[in-house]
Amino acid sequence: MIDAINASLFTPIGEDGLIGIYLIINGLKVTLIVTFFAMIMGSILGVTTTLMKMSSKWYLRWPANFYVGIIRGTPVVVQLVILYFIVLAAFDIDKITAAIIAFGLNSGAYISEIIRAGIQAVDKGQMEAARSLGLSHGATMKEVILPQAIKNILPSLGNEFIVLLKETAVIGFIGGVDLMRAGEIIRSRTFEDSVPLFTCALIYLLLTYSFTLLLSKFETRLKQSD
Repeated sequence: MIDAINASLFTPIGEDGLIGIYLIINGLKVTLIVTFFAMIMGSILGVTTTLMKMSSKWYLRWPANFYVGIIRGTPVVVQLVILYFIVLAAFDIDKITAAIIAFGLNSGAYISEIIRAGIQAVDKGQMEAARSLGLSHGATMKEVILPQAIKNILPSLGNEFIVLLKETAVIGFIGGVDLMRAGEIIRSRTFEDSVPLFTCALIYLLLTYSFTLLLSKFETRLKQSD
Protein backbone atom coordinates (compact mmCIF):
# COMPACT_ATOMS: atom_id res chain seq x y z
CA MET A 1 0.00 0.00 0.00
CA ILE A 2 2.85 2.38 0.89
CA ASP A 3 4.46 1.66 -2.48
CA ALA A 4 1.17 2.45 -4.25
CA ILE A 5 0.82 5.76 -2.36
CA ASN A 6 4.40 6.70 -3.16
CA ALA A 7 4.03 5.76 -6.84
CA SER A 8 0.73 7.64 -7.23
CA LEU A 9 1.38 10.80 -5.23
CA PHE A 10 5.06 11.40 -4.61
CA THR A 11 7.00 10.25 -7.69
CA PRO A 12 6.84 11.51 -11.29
CA ILE A 13 3.90 9.89 -13.10
CA GLY A 14 4.93 10.71 -16.65
CA GLU A 15 7.70 11.90 -18.95
CA ASP A 16 6.73 15.50 -18.15
CA GLY A 17 7.77 14.93 -14.51
CA LEU A 18 4.27 15.56 -13.15
CA ILE A 19 3.96 14.74 -9.43
CA GLY A 20 0.61 13.37 -8.32
CA ILE A 21 0.28 15.29 -5.07
CA TYR A 22 0.88 18.63 -6.84
CA LEU A 23 -1.78 17.73 -9.36
CA ILE A 24 -4.21 16.95 -6.52
CA ILE A 25 -3.42 20.27 -4.77
CA ASN A 26 -3.91 22.28 -7.98
CA GLY A 27 -7.15 20.39 -8.67
CA LEU A 28 -8.35 21.18 -5.15
CA LYS A 29 -7.61 24.89 -5.74
CA VAL A 30 -9.75 24.83 -8.90
CA THR A 31 -12.59 23.05 -7.06
CA LEU A 32 -12.56 25.61 -4.23
CA ILE A 33 -12.30 28.63 -6.56
CA VAL A 34 -15.19 27.46 -8.74
CA THR A 35 -17.33 26.58 -5.70
CA PHE A 36 -16.65 29.90 -3.93
CA PHE A 37 -17.41 32.21 -6.87
CA ALA A 38 -20.32 30.08 -8.12
CA MET A 39 -21.76 30.26 -4.60
CA ILE A 40 -21.59 34.08 -4.65
CA MET A 41 -23.05 34.30 -8.14
CA GLY A 42 -25.76 31.76 -7.28
CA SER A 43 -26.73 33.66 -4.13
CA ILE A 44 -27.11 36.97 -6.00
CA LEU A 45 -29.07 35.28 -8.78
CA GLY A 46 -31.18 33.37 -6.27
CA VAL A 47 -32.27 36.50 -4.39
CA THR A 48 -32.94 38.40 -7.65
CA THR A 49 -34.91 35.52 -9.17
CA THR A 50 -36.98 35.08 -6.00
CA LEU A 51 -37.97 38.76 -5.98
CA MET A 52 -38.87 38.55 -9.67
CA LYS A 53 -40.95 35.40 -9.15
CA MET A 54 -42.85 36.98 -6.26
CA SER A 55 -43.46 40.22 -8.14
CA SER A 56 -46.97 41.22 -9.16
CA LYS A 57 -45.68 42.10 -12.65
CA TRP A 58 -45.95 39.27 -15.20
CA TYR A 59 -42.97 40.48 -17.26
CA LEU A 60 -40.75 39.87 -14.21
CA ARG A 61 -42.31 36.57 -13.19
CA TRP A 62 -42.25 34.97 -16.64
CA PRO A 63 -38.45 35.12 -17.32
CA ALA A 64 -37.75 34.05 -13.72
CA ASN A 65 -40.05 31.02 -14.05
CA PHE A 66 -38.56 30.19 -17.45
CA TYR A 67 -35.00 30.35 -16.07
CA VAL A 68 -35.78 28.16 -13.05
CA GLY A 69 -37.71 25.68 -15.21
CA ILE A 70 -34.87 25.28 -17.71
CA ILE A 71 -32.19 24.86 -15.05
CA ARG A 72 -34.20 22.42 -12.91
CA GLY A 73 -35.21 20.40 -15.95
CA THR A 74 -31.71 19.66 -17.27
CA PRO A 75 -28.62 18.02 -15.71
CA VAL A 76 -25.84 20.35 -14.59
CA VAL A 77 -23.29 18.54 -16.75
CA VAL A 78 -25.43 19.23 -19.86
CA GLN A 79 -25.69 22.91 -18.89
CA LEU A 80 -21.91 23.09 -18.40
CA VAL A 81 -21.10 21.52 -21.76
CA ILE A 82 -23.65 23.60 -23.71
CA LEU A 83 -22.50 26.82 -22.04
CA TYR A 84 -18.79 26.22 -22.70
CA PHE A 85 -18.88 24.63 -26.18
CA ILE A 86 -21.84 26.55 -27.67
CA VAL A 87 -22.99 29.66 -25.78
CA LEU A 88 -19.51 30.92 -24.82
CA ALA A 89 -17.66 29.43 -27.79
CA ALA A 90 -17.36 32.80 -29.51
CA PHE A 91 -15.78 34.40 -26.46
CA ASP A 92 -12.24 34.00 -25.15
CA ILE A 93 -13.33 32.57 -21.81
CA ASP A 94 -11.21 30.05 -19.91
CA LYS A 95 -12.60 26.81 -18.52
CA ILE A 96 -12.63 27.93 -14.89
CA THR A 97 -14.63 31.09 -15.65
CA ALA A 98 -17.05 29.07 -17.79
CA ALA A 99 -17.46 26.58 -14.95
CA ILE A 100 -18.14 29.40 -12.45
CA ILE A 101 -20.83 30.84 -14.74
CA ALA A 102 -22.43 27.44 -15.36
CA PHE A 103 -22.50 26.38 -11.71
CA GLY A 104 -23.55 29.87 -10.61
CA LEU A 105 -26.51 29.79 -13.00
CA ASN A 106 -27.44 26.30 -11.84
CA SER A 107 -27.15 27.11 -8.16
CA GLY A 108 -29.08 30.39 -8.56
CA ALA A 109 -32.20 28.55 -9.71
CA TYR A 110 -32.17 26.15 -6.77
CA ILE A 111 -31.34 28.90 -4.28
CA SER A 112 -34.29 30.94 -5.56
CA GLU A 113 -36.62 28.04 -4.76
CA ILE A 114 -35.08 27.66 -1.30
CA ILE A 115 -35.48 31.38 -0.58
CA ARG A 116 -39.04 31.41 -1.94
CA ALA A 117 -40.00 28.52 0.34
CA GLY A 118 -38.36 30.28 3.30
CA ILE A 119 -40.20 33.53 2.58
CA GLN A 120 -43.56 31.80 2.19
CA ALA A 121 -43.00 30.18 5.60
CA VAL A 122 -43.11 33.66 7.19
CA ASP A 123 -46.56 34.60 8.49
CA LYS A 124 -48.53 36.52 5.81
CA GLY A 125 -49.65 38.94 8.49
CA GLN A 126 -46.10 40.34 8.60
CA MET A 127 -46.39 41.50 4.98
CA GLU A 128 -49.88 42.94 5.48
CA ALA A 129 -48.83 44.80 8.62
CA ALA A 130 -45.77 46.32 6.93
CA ARG A 131 -47.76 47.38 3.86
CA SER A 132 -50.44 48.92 6.06
CA LEU A 133 -47.70 51.08 7.61
CA GLY A 134 -46.88 52.48 4.18
CA LEU A 135 -43.83 50.44 3.24
CA SER A 136 -43.47 49.48 -0.42
CA HIS A 137 -43.36 45.81 -1.47
CA GLY A 138 -39.60 45.99 -2.01
CA ALA A 139 -38.95 47.71 1.32
CA THR A 140 -41.17 45.21 3.14
CA MET A 141 -39.24 42.31 1.65
CA LYS A 142 -35.88 43.88 2.51
CA GLU A 143 -36.62 45.19 5.99
CA VAL A 144 -39.24 42.77 7.35
CA ILE A 145 -39.62 39.48 5.48
CA LEU A 146 -36.07 38.50 4.43
CA PRO A 147 -34.49 38.92 7.89
CA GLN A 148 -37.08 36.51 9.33
CA ALA A 149 -36.85 34.12 6.39
CA ILE A 150 -33.08 33.68 6.75
CA LYS A 151 -33.49 31.32 9.69
CA ASN A 152 -35.86 29.16 7.63
CA ILE A 153 -33.56 29.28 4.62
CA LEU A 154 -30.19 28.61 6.21
CA PRO A 155 -30.29 24.79 6.62
CA SER A 156 -31.42 24.18 3.02
CA LEU A 157 -28.99 26.81 1.75
CA GLY A 158 -26.13 25.00 3.46
CA ASN A 159 -27.17 21.74 1.82
CA GLU A 160 -27.26 23.49 -1.57
CA PHE A 161 -23.68 24.74 -1.13
CA ILE A 162 -22.53 21.23 -0.24
CA VAL A 163 -24.27 19.87 -3.34
CA LEU A 164 -22.60 22.62 -5.39
CA LEU A 165 -19.17 21.60 -4.10
CA LYS A 166 -19.75 17.98 -5.09
CA GLU A 167 -21.26 18.89 -8.47
CA THR A 168 -18.04 20.64 -9.52
CA ALA A 169 -16.59 17.14 -9.99
CA VAL A 170 -17.90 17.25 -13.58
CA ILE A 171 -15.61 20.12 -14.66
CA GLY A 172 -13.49 17.51 -16.44
CA PHE A 173 -16.23 17.28 -19.10
CA ILE A 174 -14.99 20.60 -20.56
CA GLY A 175 -11.30 19.80 -20.02
CA GLY A 176 -10.84 21.57 -16.71
CA VAL A 177 -8.59 19.93 -14.13
CA ASP A 178 -10.47 20.00 -10.84
CA LEU A 179 -9.91 17.64 -7.91
CA MET A 180 -11.76 14.71 -9.48
CA ARG A 181 -10.10 15.17 -12.87
CA ALA A 182 -6.70 15.27 -11.15
CA GLY A 183 -7.45 11.89 -9.61
CA GLU A 184 -8.48 10.53 -13.01
CA ILE A 185 -5.23 11.73 -14.62
CA ILE A 186 -3.15 10.04 -11.90
CA ARG A 187 -5.18 6.85 -12.28
CA SER A 188 -4.75 6.78 -16.06
CA ARG A 189 -0.99 7.30 -15.82
CA THR A 190 -0.19 4.93 -12.97
CA PHE A 191 -2.90 2.29 -13.57
CA GLU A 192 -3.47 2.50 -9.82
CA ASP A 193 -7.14 2.97 -8.96
CA SER A 194 -7.39 2.95 -5.19
CA VAL A 195 -4.95 5.66 -4.08
CA PRO A 196 -6.02 8.58 -6.34
CA LEU A 197 -9.75 7.85 -6.11
CA PHE A 198 -9.80 7.33 -2.35
CA THR A 199 -7.63 10.45 -1.94
CA CYS A 200 -10.20 12.50 -3.86
CA ALA A 201 -13.09 10.95 -1.90
CA LEU A 202 -11.37 11.69 1.41
CA ILE A 203 -10.76 15.34 0.48
CA TYR A 204 -14.40 15.80 -0.61
CA LEU A 205 -15.53 14.20 2.65
CA LEU A 206 -13.33 16.48 4.76
CA LEU A 207 -14.55 19.56 2.88
CA THR A 208 -18.24 18.73 3.21
CA TYR A 209 -17.85 17.70 6.85
CA SER A 210 -16.01 20.94 7.70
CA PHE A 211 -18.66 23.04 5.94
CA THR A 212 -21.47 21.16 7.72
CA LEU A 213 -19.76 21.72 11.06
CA LEU A 214 -19.37 25.47 10.44
CA LEU A 215 -23.00 25.73 9.36
CA SER A 216 -24.20 23.88 12.47
CA LYS A 217 -22.27 26.28 14.71
CA PHE A 218 -23.71 29.27 12.86
CA GLU A 219 -27.26 27.90 13.22
CA THR A 220 -26.66 27.33 16.93
CA ARG A 221 -25.57 30.97 17.37
CA LEU A 222 -28.65 32.18 15.53
CA LYS A 223 -30.90 30.15 17.82
CA GLN A 224 -29.10 31.50 20.87
CA SER A 225 -29.69 35.07 19.64
CA ASP A 226 -33.49 34.54 19.58
